[in-house]
Amino acid sequence: MRITRALAAAGLAAAFLIGAAYTPQAVAGELPGDTRFFNNPDSLVNKWVAANPGDSRQPRIASRIASQPQAAWFSRYSPATVTEDVRKVTSAASAKGQTPVLVTYQIPNRDCGGASAGGAPDLASYDTWVRGFAAGLGSGPAVIILEPDSIALISCLSPTELSGRYASLARAATAIHSANPHARVYFDAGHSAWNSAAVQASRLRSAGVLTSGDGIYSNVSNFRRTADEVAFAKSVLAQLGTSSGLTAVIDTSRNGNGPAPDNAWCDPHGRKVGENPTANTGDPAIDAYLWVKPPGEVDGCAGPAGTFSPDYAYELAG
Repeated sequence: MRITRALAAAGLAAAFLIGAAYTPQAVAGELPGDTRFFNNPDSLVNKWVAANPGDSRQPRIASRIASQPQAAWFSRYSPATVTEDVRKVTSAASAKGQTPVLVTYQIPNRDCGGASAGGAPDLASYDTWVRGFAAGLGSGPAVIILEPDSIALISCLSPTELSGRYASLARAATAIHSANPHARVYFDAGHSAWNSAAVQASRLRSAGVLTSGDGIYSNVSNFRRTADEVAFAKSVLAQLGTSSGLTAVIDTSRNGNGPAPDNAWCDPHGRKVGENPTANTGDPAIDAYLWVKPPGEVDGCAGPAGTFSPDYAYELAG
């Protein structure tokens, strides 16, 4: 059991500026089991449902997908507006007494040039963007999914680039904690059919999860079954050490039928939504099941990456 962080904001800000690792004076509490996650009325699925009341697909999508809280992704590089963009979400969540789930997705060389290529132009720009992101978090509880694929997918990086990425991820988590001590930051663990627990734990350690993070996440934008991800996450946590106090969250947004027979990852057919988002998992090592990848927002094969496909949402909701 981890207790609330006691943070010296000025000291953390100084540590961030000089690139020092964030070391909590006290460790953060686990996510309460009665946490209510934020369902953003401005999400793509909610906007589609509101705009298409006569569509035959609308009732199923509304009842099975739009009714559930999902993460808000900050994937468009807009440093001038990111603080206000984040504040819009966190303020709306706070007004409802709910906890937002926010995804930072701006690391340079993200997705190694794949369908979701993009991000900040360089690490210095990313550091500035993250500080802007953190400035919009407010003071309420928040769950931060830090840079999907940033630790599991590193094949396109040179050793120097990888070292820079790891240092930047640690700085990002420190900036977030400095701005909002009630934010919980989770680092990328990939998923159970990707890297081994030992390899992933080694990378997480290099990225500063032990000194800068609250936990890890697995299965973001993938389809692995929950039981497999829980077992994998616990293996990674064990590799990181039982004294770390770290916990995990699992993306269950599209794993109801498990992975496709050929393990296709890009908008495969025949998949379904999984367990509804909840912090009441019954497992002290698993903080929450979350819908990190909003169901219906495609990977890049059923449409441009990140756009909403009612056809794919309807299939997932079936």
